[in-house]
Amino acid sequence: MRQKRAKSYRKQMLVYHHNFKFREPYQVLVDDQIVCDTHKASFDLVKGLQRTLQAEVKPMITQCCIQAIYETKNQDAIDLAKSFERRRCNHPPKEAKPPLECLESVVCVNGTNKHRYVVASQDPKIRGVLRRVPGVPMIFMNRSVMVMEPLSRSSERLSKDQEKQKLYKGLNDPQLAGKPAVEDTTHKDGAVTSEQTASKKRKGPKGPNPLSVKKAKASSTAGDATGDLADSKPVVSNSEAKPARRRKRSHKSSAPGEEKREDNAEDQNDGDSG
Repeated sequence: MRQKRAKSYRKQMLVYHHNFKFREPYQVLVDDQIVCDTHKASFDLVKGLQRTLQAEVKPMITQCCIQAIYETKNQDAIDLAKSFERRRCNHPPKEAKPPLECLESVVCVNGTNKHRYVVASQDPKIRGVLRRVPGVPMIFMNRSVMVMEPLSRSSERLSKDQEKQKLYKGLNDPQLAGKPAVEDTTHKDGAVTSEQTASKKRKGPKGPNPLSVKKAKASSTAGDATGDLADSKPVVSNSEAKPARRRKRSHKSSAPGEEKREDNAEDQNDGDSG
């Protein structure tokens, strides 16, 4: 039975750890009744809290709860309460409030357990009031056995809502689907405005995979040499190039005298043109 309780308490503290950001050592607020009852039963309060929470604890007490212990005139209980860390509740000793109002004002800040306290109280009224605040683990004594209450309805409801938000957070959030990112821009006058910028997408077809493209073959040295010689040749324009001289072919049937006449006529034509 003890192992089952320890396992269930471990699961509960994991919920407080992940959903309500509880960290070790846990801050435990004790009231006046649990201090007096544990001292009367010769029960070690600090070790009992460590066994229940299965971690290091930092016991704390408010000034109003110490004032209530002073009224009992139990010096041993007073010395035990003084050994705990004092939690300021902003209630002067002359205007001390009942432990119920004091613990409620310290634990419940704007409807949440802001400072992440674990409350150890023997008063059922205090546990009933703090049960409405989400994220408040509560411990009490039952026949010299320290017991942790299961998750309250408010704590269980808030933890379920946070688990749902984790599923739809980021890209899976339907409220943010298809909306561009928001960027803050600061102007010269100091005003800050938020602008929605769409993600830039590359247009056009993508290039081939560079790993799948074959490398170009290196040209031969002979080809490079011929290419260099070809490039080194001077380029002559068409206007500067002289027309090639055409020679008429002589037919075998023509007489030798006729060939001489044709050659003389060509020489004469060249001289006139010159």
